[in-house]
Amino acid sequence: MQLTIVGGGGFRTPLVYQELIADPRRLIDRVVLVDTSPDRLEVIAAVLQGQAANASWAPRVVLADDLRAGLRGADFVFTAVRPGGLEGRVHDENIPLAHGVLGQETVGIGGILYGLRSLPAMREIGAAVAQVAPSAWLINFTNPAGMVTELLQSVLPGRVVGICDSPAALVRRACRALAVDERDADYDYVGLNHLGWLRSLRVDGADRLPELLADDALLAAFEEGELFGGDLLRALGTLPNEYLHYFYFADDVLDSLRSSTSRASFLREQQSRFYREAIAAASPRDLWERVVAERNRTYMAVSRDAAGAGERDEADVEGGGYERIALAVMRSIAVDAGERLILDVPNAGTLPDLDDDAVIEMPCTVRAGGLTPLPVAPLSDHEAGLMRQIKAVERWTIEAALTGSRDALHAAIATHPLTGSFPRAVRIVDEWLQHFPDVTLT
Repeated sequence: MQLTIVGGGGFRTPLVYQELIADPRRLIDRVVLVDTSPDRLEVIAAVLQGQAANASWAPRVVLADDLRAGLRGADFVFTAVRPGGLEGRVHDENIPLAHGVLGQETVGIGGILYGLRSLPAMREIGAAVAQVAPSAWLINFTNPAGMVTELLQSVLPGRVVGICDSPAALVRRACRALAVDERDADYDYVGLNHLGWLRSLRVDGADRLPELLADDALLAAFEEGELFGGDLLRALGTLPNEYLHYFYFADDVLDSLRSSTSRASFLREQQSRFYREAIAAASPRDLWERVVAERNRTYMAVSRDAAGAGERDEADVEGGGYERIALAVMRSIAVDAGERLILDVPNAGTLPDLDDDAVIEMPCTVRAGGLTPLPVAPLSDHEAGLMRQIKAVERWTIEAALTGSRDALHAAIATHPLTGSFPRAVRIVDEWLQHFPDVTLT
């Protein structure tokens, strides 16, 4: 089978490829990398060549700089594109930050600004998939992932799924803290992308989550426990996705950012250096592995600093990330495996608090015929309120990105809970637009 990776010259493509190499089923035997940058494609191809050299088997790699050519013959399409590059992310995150607003590129104001570029680009990619590879499944990792996945439902109905590794990692870490085999656990997780809660963790019919929340020593043994602290977690009665730290500790994260650098600025420097040095490196793969290790160590560093959590525990990044989830989706569809995965999919009546078309993040069973959402408990007032507020922001953002409506953009930013001021929203938009003349608003 063929996997086409749109954005194949991206830094994280080797994570997907090494997961395909390790797949005992050898499900994907051809990988087509599509990217608008030939230089980046060549660098990543060299990294993949190094990975394949140490393997007994590896999928064949084909490079393409034309989207439609790269989509021909695809069974699955994985999208991880970044219109505007990391330079664009720097503006998305740092301009709001200069106005005293968290600019995080998914749940923060940076996600709204980034969506003005990524949503139109992803609509074009989705349309190309519909025309060239209409039977292919599109697996989306492009941010803001929830918005992009919702937009694509109208372009490729029933053949789009959004993935994220945060919920699965949260479940894995909670199970590890309780010394529970993840395969024996039944969990209730629900929310939006980067905005969800683990609300129960049942083993042999008994919910073990209250036991975990009551034990500060157990909570101190993994990332979310350190980030949020026992007092807040017991008050909520849930384990939140790590990205909710930006909501529950917004001022603390802002204070931490004032004495450090934004994630966008760090990644721009790190990845620019990698692509520059990899051209002349004796082993691009070894260089890539060193940079990945550094990237993992510094993930959510500002939030950990704000919480006084120290360096990230290596155990918190074990077990694979989004690449493992992507392969699990492909495997379940291809061989009707029926795996249970937390994915971004249409609500379809699961939560009465949101309409059927709203893309939410929840457990699903994945089979050859598609994805079936699994039942979840009703939302609390807090969960429903925050989800509905952010969903409104997402939909105003989609409208602004596709129609150029300045009113919709102003509404999205002004009503985001991390903004707090309409005049400030206008100032952020006006300054940001100076860097993106191709984004037209009326």
